[in-house]
Amino acid sequence: MIIVLKQTASKANIENLIDEIKSKGLSINYSEGETSTIVGVIGDTTRLDVDDLEKLPYVENVKRVSEPYKAANRKMHPDDTIVKVTDTVSIGEGKFNVIAGPCSVESEEQVIEVAKRVKAAGATLLRGGAFKPRTSPYSFQGLEADGIKLLLEARKETGLPIVTEIMNINHLELFSDVDVIQVGARNMQNFDLLKELGKCDKPILLKRGLANTIEEWLMSAEYIMAGGNKNVILCERGIRTFETYTRNTLDISAVPVLKNLTHLPIIVDPSHATGMRWLVPPLAKTAVAAGADGLMIEVHNNPAKALCDGAQSIDPDAFDELMKDIKRRVEFEGKTLG
Repeated sequence: MIIVLKQTASKANIENLIDEIKSKGLSINYSEGETSTIVGVIGDTTRLDVDDLEKLPYVENVKRVSEPYKAANRKMHPDDTIVKVTDTVSIGEGKFNVIAGPCSVESEEQVIEVAKRVKAAGATLLRGGAFKPRTSPYSFQGLEADGIKLLLEARKETGLPIVTEIMNINHLELFSDVDVIQVGARNMQNFDLLKELGKCDKPILLKRGLANTIEEWLMSAEYIMAGGNKNVILCERGIRTFETYTRNTLDISAVPVLKNLTHLPIIVDPSHATGMRWLVPPLAKTAVAAGADGLMIEVHNNPAKALCDGAQSIDPDAFDELMKDIKRRVEFEGKTLG
């Protein structure tokens, strides 16, 4: 349920309304925008009488929300959410951020070299896998805790906030110094993990599942937000379709659809979407035009010898050229890079 308040509503009016709603065991999502103030009600709203609410002199109107996701719903929060990562890095409306780095952290020399190069080219966050979910049990599984330590060293060297993937609730303590915790496609519906992440105050980058609908994706975001953590960033990374030419199929239409349905920022990962490095630049450019808030791109200093996903990784020189083009396109769209 959404309660739209009049501009004449006083602070005391709002506090009394919220107290009354909470007294009935319901949760509140309060949003004070530029043009309107909204009190979103989450829970069994049959406990509230719509007619009584509409009779209040400071209430403009009351609307039911039919979608199952409430906190993530744009109706509840008309203005775009801006997720603050650090004092200097925020992801959301008006800012276009590029997250770049190797698929997996392999060594201190590798990750620091890549971090320096992507920062120089204009990236604002460093990605790198410490724990790697792999289809084959015989593939490289990542350096795990040591990988996180190397990412922290790279942050110390470059100042770039770090993004890395969590796979297990029991590893949460290891992520205490990580700036953005990534939930990978395979864990998008790991509800126990999502609930725990809802209790922390770190930004969560939530990737879309391999074959999940947009509504299912938003419901996963809802799990995190229902726990109290509103700092969710969505990441479209391609879905599995009948097409086999590319690793996945990038659903670029998801970007404008999500902009319509939710206030959460959305970024695009063209590397995992295709599995082919030559397709990364054209799809990255497409994401800018579609209205994305950023990109996640895999960059490796020697893709041919990468221990993980070398075929979809571009080298630092190619990243330099891509970023020059991205900068021009971002400015054309009226946004600021980084």
